[in-house]
Amino acid sequence: MFPRTTPLHSAGSSLLEVLIALILLSLGMLGMISLQLSSLKSNQSAMTRSLATELTHEITDLMRANRTLALSGSYDTEFSAAAPPGSSTHAVDLQNWKSRLAQLPAGQGRIAHNGNQVEITVQWDESRLRQGDSAQQFSYRTEL
Repeated sequence: MFPRTTPLHSAGSSLLEVLIALILLSLGMLGMISLQLSSLKSNQSAMTRSLATELTHEITDLMRANRTLALSGSYDTEFSAAAPPGSSTHAVDLQNWKSRLAQLPAGQGRIAHNGNQVEITVQWDESRLRQGDSAQQFSYRTEL
């Protein structure tokens, strides 16, 4: 028959090499999963910030369309305040805006004016995405 070319003391080395390769592959896969999770959290946070920015621009445009009412303080509201009842233009604008703020996790908004300057602040909760300080705010100041 054929002569044996491998020494007897190296008979189990291929099994050990396979186990080491599996361990390295598992560690690599765990690293990839961790990166994917981090990426998903960052994308969710960016989407929430984009929505908050969009909501501030939306109410700003509505206030500019009704500049007289906005400068008289009709659009001013606090975080915890409900939208004003009624069917007037500013009341409907604020009702729609406050309901759209509910798309943010625990989303709330505040509008304050000083002369022809207005500050719109949107706040929300990112506790499911990060530990520690989970309250986030976006403030936008502009002139009507």
